[in-house]
Amino acid sequence: MTTSHGAFTVEATITNLAVTVENGAVTRIDLNERGHRSAQGKFEQRVARELQQYLAGRRKEFTFPVCIAGSESNQLVWRELEKIPYGETISYGELARRVGNPKAARAVGTANGKNTIPIVIPCHRVVAAGGKLGGFGGGLPLKRKLLDLEATNSPAIR
Repeated sequence: MTTSHGAFTVEATITNLAVTVENGAVTRIDLNERGHRSAQGKFEQRVARELQQYLAGRRKEFTFPVCIAGSESNQLVWRELEKIPYGETISYGELARRVGNPKAARAVGTANGKNTIPIVIPCHRVVAAGGKLGGFGGGLPLKRKLLDLEATNSPAIR
């Protein structure tokens, strides 16, 4: 993956992230990547802290603003992704039903793959039929780690 030269690194045991902020909002998170600098300023430090807390199992929601560009149908899918509770998964078919097009599992999978703010917009919580992992931009081992992290910490998180 190519990261923006303005991306900063968030380090965690589970993965490193390259985070891009534009106009006071997170616009991109690249998984398994490093940015070109450390977090600078209060806002970036807050973003880094919240992401590190999540990756350590100590946070389930984020308070910083995000901005993601995409088609109206992609935006619809991403809004539905944000509704999937921490520690839970749904299938691509269920996601398609939730956006009002039950036969569009492949299309919602494509929209899921265009999500530039993974973790915050939790595309990792969508699995293939029968609970198989399916695709993930950060790779299936990371998807499994994120799902396991949430399953382990779900009852303990406020």
